[in-house]
Amino acid sequence: MVADPEDRVPTDDQVCDSCETLAERAGRDGFTVATAESLTAGNLAGHLGRATASGDWYCGGVVAYRKEVKHAVLHVPEGPVVSEQAARAMASATAELMGADIALAVTGEAGPETQEAVPPGTVWFGICADGDVRAEHHRFEGEPPDILARTIGTGLDLLLAAADRRQRQER
Repeated sequence: MVADPEDRVPTDDQVCDSCETLAERAGRDGFTVATAESLTAGNLAGHLGRATASGDWYCGGVVAYRKEVKHAVLHVPEGPVVSEQAARAMASATAELMGADIALAVTGEAGPETQEAVPPGTVWFGICADGDVRAEHHRFEGEPPDILARTIGTGLDLLLAAADRRQRQER
């Protein structure tokens, strides 16, 4: 039986391939990328930073694990930090802070316990591309390492989709 794509945990090779694809597109199309991470605690930055010529297109990232950091540094309004509003604020603030064309933000709960009374596996992604801010909600099943891996894979997919949208708009 074939698993639902949402249920698949990406392999390290798939993550590296996604990063290399993003690197190739960024080099070809001349855009820059930045990240704001909570749930993933810098894992996205680590993967992106290892990609080809990352110093040319990856501006950097903010790891904002504590609520206070999200509020003070990333301008997340008071209230829940695992939310659409928080993900959008994180993405927008990171794009501005880093001067990036595309910024991805990730906030969520991997479990097993939660801080905000949301189920483990609840993840909000924010993506800011050339000032256009979007958010997506996902609910991943599994143990915390599986949720983390799925979050990383989905985040990279969202960055690639934003790069595709950006290229189509420039034509």
